[in-house]
Amino acid sequence: MNIVSLFSGAGGLDLGLIHAGNTVIWANDIDKDATATYRKNIGNHIVCADIKDIRLDDIPNSEVIVAGFPCQGFSQANLLRTTNDGRNLLYKFFYMAIKTKQPEFFIAENVRGILSLGGGAIIKQIVSDFEDAGYVVNVTLVNLADYGVPQTRQRVFIIGQRVDIGEKMYFRFPQKTHGKDGKPQAWVSIQTALEHYIDPDKPNNYLNHIYSSYKVEFRNFTGHRATDRNKPSPTILARGNGKGGVCAIPHYNGKRRLTIRESATIQTFPEYFEFIGQMNSCYRQIGNAVPVMFAEILGQELVRLQCEVL
Repeated sequence: MNIVSLFSGAGGLDLGLIHAGNTVIWANDIDKDATATYRKNIGNHIVCADIKDIRLDDIPNSEVIVAGFPCQGFSQANLLRTTNDGRNLLYKFFYMAIKTKQPEFFIAENVRGILSLGGGAIIKQIVSDFEDAGYVVNVTLVNLADYGVPQTRQRVFIIGQRVDIGEKMYFRFPQKTHGKDGKPQAWVSIQTALEHYIDPDKPNNYLNHIYSSYKVEFRNFTGHRATDRNKPSPTILARGNGKGGVCAIPHYNGKRRLTIRESATIQTFPEYFEFIGQMNSCYRQIGNAVPVMFAEILGQELVRLQCEVL
């Protein structure tokens, strides 16, 4: 299918959709480093601009619109989150694009915290908005470790199908391929994903194989807990507003933080994918991304729909 991507960041979602056989014809993000990364690795069809400054008429028609709309206001890690956080309203731009362009399908990704914000009122309002715009809507919470991603990353996916296609949702959310109990397969551990990398302090040819010098001090706080080599990585984090230091996950050797390259591998970016910008920016781009592997699974379902439904 032809796809328009809003809030695309460095392009994890887009890359996976492309790997599945779809075509991203237009993309947008406000972050200069993320768009530079996208152009270098994916294509020149990305526009670097604040979505509020883009006219809907300038966005091409497509069969699918996807968006990982900014999630910091929704995140459970944001202790100051409120229902009137301005960042929470950015999804409205996505909504207006859907309402105006009327693609056959849409996919939105966000953090788990969106489900509990306002006691559940916010997600109900979001679903209601898209239903009023003419869509059947499904909301699914997933742990991406259940799909072979070497990371316990819980995310919400909102899938919409234009109601004239059918009141029954034809998009089949993918079945789990891995499980904590080893069924159908065991979760992929962080050591399995990263053990082939050589020490970043030694000469190597890996792209972005450098790490933050932020001291590893273990305490019971996000980004500072010890990493178990036999389990999937903790969630790869991002500081969405670009402020503050990086918060890279500690390596399972307990001596340093994950490199940019290692973090990208946990997010299942291919090793040829090069991130542009200062270290903080590169970590942030990776933490904000949808894992490429899971995006490809979603993209395969879009290809099936194109062949069997549309």
